[in-house]
Amino acid sequence: MEKKNLRLPENAHRELAPGEKYKPLLEPAKNYPEVTPYSVAMGIAMVIIFSAAAAYLGLKVGQVFEAAIPIAIIAVGVTGALGKAGGLGQNVIIQSIGGCSGAVVAGAIFTLPAIYILGVDVNFWQMFLSSFLGGVLGILFLIPFRKYFVKEMHGKYPFPEATATTQVLVSGEGGGKGAMTLILSGLVGGLYDFIVSTFGLWAETVSTRIVEVGQTIADKAKIVVKLNTGAAVLGLGYIVGLKYALIICCGSFLVWLFIIPLIGYVLPADMAAGLSPENIFTTYARPIGIGGIAMAGIIGIVKSFGVIKSAIGLAASSFKGKSVQGEKADRTEEDIPMNKVVYGIVLALLAIFGFFALGGVVNNIWQALIGLVIVGVISFLFTTVAANAIAIVGSNPVSGMTLMTLIIASVILVAVGLKGNTGMAACLIIGGVVCTALSMAGSFVTDLKIGYWIGTTPRKQESWKFIGTIVAAATVCGVMLVLNKTYGFTGDSALAAPQANAMAALIGPMMSGEGAPWMLYGIGAVLALLLNWLGVSALAFALGMFIPLDLNLPLLIGGAVSWFVSSRSTDKKVNEARQQKGTLIASGFIAGGALMGVVSAILKFMNVDWFMEKWNGTTGAEWLALAALICLIVYMTVSSMKAKVEENN
Repeated sequence: MEKKNLRLPENAHRELAPGEKYKPLLEPAKNYPEVTPYSVAMGIAMVIIFSAAAAYLGLKVGQVFEAAIPIAIIAVGVTGALGKAGGLGQNVIIQSIGGCSGAVVAGAIFTLPAIYILGVDVNFWQMFLSSFLGGVLGILFLIPFRKYFVKEMHGKYPFPEATATTQVLVSGEGGGKGAMTLILSGLVGGLYDFIVSTFGLWAETVSTRIVEVGQTIADKAKIVVKLNTGAAVLGLGYIVGLKYALIICCGSFLVWLFIIPLIGYVLPADMAAGLSPENIFTTYARPIGIGGIAMAGIIGIVKSFGVIKSAIGLAASSFKGKSVQGEKADRTEEDIPMNKVVYGIVLALLAIFGFFALGGVVNNIWQALIGLVIVGVISFLFTTVAANAIAIVGSNPVSGMTLMTLIIASVILVAVGLKGNTGMAACLIIGGVVCTALSMAGSFVTDLKIGYWIGTTPRKQESWKFIGTIVAAATVCGVMLVLNKTYGFTGDSALAAPQANAMAALIGPMMSGEGAPWMLYGIGAVLALLLNWLGVSALAFALGMFIPLDLNLPLLIGGAVSWFVSSRSTDKKVNEARQQKGTLIASGFIAGGALMGVVSAILKFMNVDWFMEKWNGTTGAEWLALAALICLIVYMTVSSMKAKVEENN
């Protein structure tokens, strides 16, 4: 394989023509170094480091950074410095194992700290098993759908995070102009985001409150428009593309320009006066998005029935010893044998049942069985929803799906007599298992797509993912215990843990017999059904309703830049060259922003405070942020338009 100017094939990001096949960089007929003592040791080291860092940051300041891209950057750097032969395949394994950190951290810190917040006793093993078994279940449930998401849907989904990570791995291995473009844009994006997060030289978010009339409209009409000015989010929008970015933003526009003002209008005047648009979004509008995500998930499950049926049929054939392929699969199509996957699922579910029944989670066998059914059904059905969300927008709505899980679990557990502290702990542990399973499924589909583009062996990624999961679960739960003893989750100096606080606020009333906002969930569900009938992606639209507007609007800007640079020429090859160079620049923005986010987190951990708090809160900082963002957009557009056809051959 020629390393100079190494690039993904031209058809890597578009739908294939009838009869056309995608050929990965690593030839399926050859074997390459992948799982080696070096790649496994590096992967485990990355899991430990990034699990601890992400858990601390998520609990201390309420921010969770995505570890996949920084791990890929470190893997490329270390592998290159050591002169390792066959570095590309090994780096994919390092990234895949290391990526367990972000998935397990999200699953754990979104739910388990709520147990402390509610004043319920919990031990290390309960937290560890909740995270570990949830992660294992997420891996096993996704494997049967690997071929569908990464191969059969090739070119239909943008896979933004997988795209950026793959660009890092490929450019780092091949060098040439593509690597230089990625490095330069990574420096630009990383420095840009580092200045914002560490120094606060300009505002991270700009809103219409920047002018006096905007403040008046926000106060009186409850209308506000907000824009995140980060480089990484802009790059994400470029890769997502205009189509999905527009659908996502339409969901946000409906919430922020119609639903929130409407709610502010119908609420009693004295109540509305004390609520900002952001308060209304959290209390009233966001549950509509949760209902929409849940219904979009059900719609997706119904539409994916054929895929689910095929996966079950494959498992049945494996048990009977029949080959559904008729011949030995290529190396790049080898999964863990389906009969072993099914055995693994059965063992995992039995372990979860034993954990619930014997681990002090519930009071009796009947309640343990109920908990097992909740975990098994929701995790399996919503695996495809998590994978779809990651494939479309690069963000997993796991917190929304977990809230829905907690509501369902609360209603059922109260009905079978599990209330009080025991009921709250049981509900949160059940939610923790589901949350980690869905988080892992979303993360893992990214790893498998990276492997598909590059040409690694899926079976090896799948097998070693379990090692990363057990290490991540132990690390995260250990860090959580230490942080609880050091800072605590309640009191004046408590850790922020915003997601867990939201879960605790929900569980307490539910376990006391109070109802959930079913009407709001129902409105979202009806809206999703209507969108599906109109042929609009209900999941993308519902994600827009759930994710704050300031994070969605940059997607639209990035998508617009992508459309602009890829449609200005009458020469198709020129448009493709510009589009591909723009993808490299966008990937650099994402990679640089992610890496410098880790650096910023380390500085915060060391209590280094260079943030200009007083200046950052002024309108001057917002105007400067707009100017900086415009410069970034101009840089991305002009640089992409300078692409030459030969650069991408």
